[in-house]
Amino acid sequence: MNVITNNNIRCIIALAGLEQVVDPEIGLNVVDLGLIYQVDFDEENKKIFVTMTLTTQFCPMGESITAAVKRVMEHTFPGEEVWVELSFDPPWSHERISEEGKKFFNQ
Repeated sequence: MNVITNNNIRCIIALAGLEQVVDPEIGLNVVDLGLIYQVDFDEENKKIFVTMTLTTQFCPMGESITAAVKRVMEHTFPGEEVWVELSFDPPWSHERISEEGKKFFNQ
């Protein structure tokens, strides 16, 4: 899981919270699926920027998943403004799935 960040400690906290967001079609959380690309923190202005992707550009649950990411981040970091941006560069691939995620699929 290669998530780019400007604050490793806060990113670990963010990812722990984001493990609650599950892709309903797949049944695995967005962290272990490798959908989170970057989490940056602007502590001075109390803003958090999440760059993520979806398994496909036309994912029917995309709006629901991104809204859930925003809600979880706002709950994890109360009082901070959260911005979620979708990116398909690079496109998601199975190589982004974590070891934990691979175990999930091999059950």
